[in-house]
Amino acid sequence: MTTPSHCPGFEQFKNLKSFTCKCPSCSKEVEIFSDEFDKKQTCKSCGKEIDFTKCTLSAA
Repeated sequence: MTTPSHCPGFEQFKNLKSFTCKCPSCSKEVEIFSDEFDKKQTCKSCGKEIDFTKCTLSAA
């Protein structure tokens, strides 16, 4: 048995990008990763759904 040189699953996550967007309802900054754009997102502060296609993203 060989010891892996890095964490299993590393390859699928090594190119992820992090973005922040302000919630249109409460203006709280929400973080999203590049592999989550097609998933439903809700603001942890106010609970409203966020449509990331309608907000200005800033790379973190």
